[in-house]
Amino acid sequence: MDKVVAAAVAVADIPDGATIAVGGFGLCGIPSTLIAALLASGPQDLRVVSNNCGVDGWGLGLLLESGQISRMTSSYVGENKEFARQYLSGELEVELTPQGTLAERLRAGGAGIPAFYTATGVGTQVAEGGLPWRYHKDGTVAVASPPKEVRTFKGREYILEEAIVTDFALVRAAVADRHGNAVFNGSAMNFNPLAAMAGRVCVLEAERIVEPGQIPPSEVQLPGVHVHRVIEATVAEKRIERRTVRQRTEEGV
Repeated sequence: MDKVVAAAVAVADIPDGATIAVGGFGLCGIPSTLIAALLASGPQDLRVVSNNCGVDGWGLGLLLESGQISRMTSSYVGENKEFARQYLSGELEVELTPQGTLAERLRAGGAGIPAFYTATGVGTQVAEGGLPWRYHKDGTVAVASPPKEVRTFKGREYILEEAIVTDFALVRAAVADRHGNAVFNGSAMNFNPLAAMAGRVCVLEAERIVEPGQIPPSEVQLPGVHVHRVIEATVAEKRIERRTVRQRTEEGV
């Protein structure tokens, strides 16, 4: 089954109000071509689940600046001034989730597990509720996180976290075949396969598309059964979120 389509076609049925799981970590492994296509198609009120929301002017930050995102479920909100401005001014709802918990919520959604218990967050506002999800314009809290169920197993407390299932998933792979079998590069493995599994419709962009059979079965990191559409990644630029280098003290040292 050849799943390769054009980028515009791949996102054409994403409507206003859709929930979308987006792969990547920081600026690593983000589906830049699909984000650009979504920016062009223009759906509003998007509810996005991703580790973070890109940076100003790049990645999901583009959809944020265009006003297309109304809610983010994320682990990290740094490096994006517009994200902070919208959140603090009440324009954006933000559900902060511990990073490992977010990863497991996506994995559980893809595996058909409705919820799970974890010790992460016990004794904090993650469990007790009250984390600001949305502010009023005057800075008061409009929507706060609810308390979570707490149970004790073998003398240790755990909180119940619900799985995440989204309408769509947008992910990026290094290589994919026309059936959607995919291979990721390095740390792009962290959230991309999990996001792909959590989406009812998964759209995958690949830096290189090969014919079926060219990826050895033992090397497939995301089976094509999870992928519904494949596009060629045409946005080739890969940015570094923060470059840090050692000061040279003398030539060659």
